[in-house]
Amino acid sequence: MSAGLLSFAHLALDVHDNVAFPIVGLVAGLAIGLTGMGGGVLLTPIMVLLMGIPANAAVSNDLIISLVIKPIGAATHHKAGNVRRDIVRWLVIGSVPSAFIGAVVMNLVLDDDGALKTLIGITLLIASAMMVLRMVKRPDGIVEEPPVRPVLTLLVGITGGVLVGLTSVGSGSLMLVLLTWVYPHLSGRTLVGTDLAQAIPLVGSAALGHILFGEVRLEILIPVILGAAPGVWLGSRWSTRMPDKALRPILIVLVTLSSLKLLQLL
Repeated sequence: MSAGLLSFAHLALDVHDNVAFPIVGLVAGLAIGLTGMGGGVLLTPIMVLLMGIPANAAVSNDLIISLVIKPIGAATHHKAGNVRRDIVRWLVIGSVPSAFIGAVVMNLVLDDDGALKTLIGITLLIASAMMVLRMVKRPDGIVEEPPVRPVLTLLVGITGGVLVGLTSVGSGSLMLVLLTWVYPHLSGRTLVGTDLAQAIPLVGSAALGHILFGEVRLEILIPVILGAAPGVWLGSRWSTRMPDKALRPILIVLVTLSSLKLLQLL
């Protein structure tokens, strides 16, 4: 299907997708809300590997879905006081323009499905390794209000923006780990809340690039959002009361296996 403004195709939803997509959305939404991990590490590989959706369409649709559901989780964390606005500000300055550029490059330059799958696989593998490092890293103490570090925070935004625009992976996985390194004494809840808040304009910018130049499909968007919206709301509420130690190792394994499959190593 050629690139252009909103390419909506196959509007008739079959029974299988009516059931499968909302379940996929629910599981991904719960994971996003609980861990702050972006939908790209789950939704994109699931759509490519299990649903047979072309990589460029999977990335485009995942970003639109994330744009709809991330404000739900961010609002919950904001209400709980888990968002550092000064950190968000510097992240957004770097991520918004770089995410749009990444989206344009993906759609107008990376037109080979195999090459895009390889890029997504490599990014997922990096995300998995960084999530392991985040679990291993143990800060000496927690400080709710460490001073903002503008230059490093800006670099995190630029890096995450490019990767999200290219692959839809990074807003809640790579960037969250990088923020952990830049602000090692910030509480886990505040890290997740801050990351979810900054991801809204980041994903919005990337999504705009994919709407203008990519492939957006209503038959994917609607059922996945119907499952993901309540999932991320529940996950965000639970994350303010419980640790994610039990869920995160499972997700790391799934992300690693997905990356190896996309790289044709499995």
